[in-house]
Amino acid sequence: MLIKVKRGWELPESAAISESQYLNRRSLLKKLAVGSVLAGSALSGGMSLSRRAYAETDPSADLYPVSANGKYTVPERPLTSEKDATTYNNFYEFGTHKGIYEDAQAMKLRPWEIRIDGLVEKEMTLDIDGLLSKVQLEERVYRHRCVETWAMTVPWSGFPMSQLIALAKPLSGAKYIRMETLADKEAMSNLGAFWYPWPYTEGVTMEEGMNDLCFMVTGLFGKPLPKQNGAPLRIALPWKYGFKSIKSIVRFTFTDERPVGYWEELQDSEYGFWANVNPEVPHPRWSQAQERLLTTGDTVPTQLYNGYGEFVAGLYSGLQESEGIRLFR
Repeated sequence: MLIKVKRGWELPESAAISESQYLNRRSLLKKLAVGSVLAGSALSGGMSLSRRAYAETDPSADLYPVSANGKYTVPERPLTSEKDATTYNNFYEFGTHKGIYEDAQAMKLRPWEIRIDGLVEKEMTLDIDGLLSKVQLEERVYRHRCVETWAMTVPWSGFPMSQLIALAKPLSGAKYIRMETLADKEAMSNLGAFWYPWPYTEGVTMEEGMNDLCFMVTGLFGKPLPKQNGAPLRIALPWKYGFKSIKSIVRFTFTDERPVGYWEELQDSEYGFWANVNPEVPHPRWSQAQERLLTTGDTVPTQLYNGYGEFVAGLYSGLQESEGIRLFR
């Protein structure tokens, strides 16, 4: 007899519509998209004001909301409010404070080109809309854990990084993927802070990039990704600390050399390459044993690998001894 063992992120079929507030909202958005709710209203085209505002600045707005992938959910936690998730942000190119969402609106999302180079069959440059036409978008609910101990649970839209890797056609010698953020001095005021190692870069191993949890994010809460959250393309690595989740990506370089990321270059004694969540290994200046949930303010125990260990722990077999404490930084 075949027995299916559900994965840790899977929601039982009997509970598939238990997140009533969010699913009701998704249902309403879909109705708005086809005009059934706003038929005859002064807002032509079946678009609410918020979606109209997105459409004026992002040509991909009509792609959302996308279908939810029921395998990826977090039934034990409430969703973080959209307001909190989009107004409490880290994006150092715009400043070191959490309220950078207003400053981030200066960033232009079109044209937006993405360079794929290094150890690939053929280097290429794609515009973001061309890339979106080549991938299959879906929605996933993930936990997100910051090394500063705050945490959120949000519905990202996007596609597995494995799809981008397939487009890139890396050569057999490629062991790592180095990513780079936009560096627009006109829009990003903090690029003038010369003591930071701009541009922002991060890296993952090929094995991490191919893991099914590794997700290229293009949307949030059923709409295009807001600028302050890393529009138009960022990464979500839910088992790692949030500083690994690079935003507003413009370049992917496939390489045989391990990349040194922004934070590792800035302070490698505090921020290492691996950056896997581990409550037993404190940051040099504060504990990682607990985390604070945005919106509710609750303090809860931190989970090893942010609760995704059974699916990613095998990626790091044998590394704890060779990399020491940095493995879990």
